[in-house]
Amino acid sequence: MGAFKWILGAVGWAVGGYIGGIVGYAIGSIIDGGRNNMRLGQGDYSGYRNYSDSEQRNSFLISMLVLSTAVMKADGKVLKSELNYVKEFIRVNFGENAVADALQIIKSLLDKDINIGEACAQIKVNMPIAQRRQLFGYLAGIARADGEVSSEEMNLLLKIATYLGISYQDAQSMIGMYDATVDPYKILEIDKSATDEEVRKAYRRLAVKFHPDKVESLGEDVKKNAEEKFKKIQAAYEQIKKERGMK
Repeated sequence: MGAFKWILGAVGWAVGGYIGGIVGYAIGSIIDGGRNNMRLGQGDYSGYRNYSDSEQRNSFLISMLVLSTAVMKADGKVLKSELNYVKEFIRVNFGENAVADALQIIKSLLDKDINIGEACAQIKVNMPIAQRRQLFGYLAGIARADGEVSSEEMNLLLKIATYLGISYQDAQSMIGMYDATVDPYKILEIDKSATDEEVRKAYRRLAVKFHPDKVESLGEDVKKNAEEKFKKIQAAYEQIKKERGMK
């Protein structure tokens, strides 16, 4: 019951509303073979609250589990590379004992329609924008786990970004961070025709927007992942500077 302990324990807003209902359904199906649609909570979710760091972190992880399931099945096939990506994420955050339970939950959710709009609506009113961007970054990583993002996955990712209040430019930038061949201008959300000063302003804007300290409350592991994305923004900037001979 490794994963179930955190779902039934120190979880904040994610035990209520739509996400609590669909995860509770999955756990109930696993525990008693589907005879009981257990619901974790009916709670109201009407804005940011003073949840502890642990509750914020676990709510973030549950949200990631639900939305990652939707992304994995977007193109009609769940690949081993995608499952391995999620398994590693769960292993790092909860330990080896939680992986099997998390995979059981994913398997149960794969057979259930996930209302992306409702799930994202709950996330949007409870999760600060910096955390929402980090969550979206994980989803982009899952879609890119097999080396490419299918048109179905791309369409779903952009829909999720809209529901989460993430701009199209930010979404494209984060998706591009997982592609080694992507144009560095795309990561900085600018055109090649941008002036040197516009390049500098774009870098400074993204450096503030995606700074790892903004997700510090989610734990060192999540912050470390944010640091990797931050480094990709820096690398894109340095590549453009080198190509242009900028000081």
